[in-house]
Amino acid sequence: MRRYPIRAVLAGALILGLAGMAGADPLVGLWASPPDGKGQTGIVQIKPCGPAFCGTLIKAFDPKGKQIVTKNVGKRLLWDMKPKGGGLYGGRVHVPIFGKDFPAEVRLTGNQMTVKGCAAVACKT
Repeated sequence: MRRYPIRAVLAGALILGLAGMAGADPLVGLWASPPDGKGQTGIVQIKPCGPAFCGTLIKAFDPKGKQIVTKNVGKRLLWDMKPKGGGLYGGRVHVPIFGKDFPAEVRLTGNQMTVKGCAAVACKT
């Protein structure tokens, strides 16, 4: 049996891990939200959830960038997001200010995500 230095084993594991991530859907990851009506921003983590993707607010920040705790941290804001092709996904979005969820589309353009939710014929991006 051959012995390998621990650094070589760890480097190999890191390379394999990154290679596995290379095939991951571009929607998966951490996304920063634009400021809301109060100037607060957040970090949404998107990951696979069964056959689709979901996004959970994992951190929130006040207008000065200080991390804050709100009732929305830990809430799932996007779910049932399924790829439609061309960087477009369809699913549902929860809008905390309304306390409701709506049908939604997510569009990826480079490293930017746009979320559009619609209620009846009115849509908001």
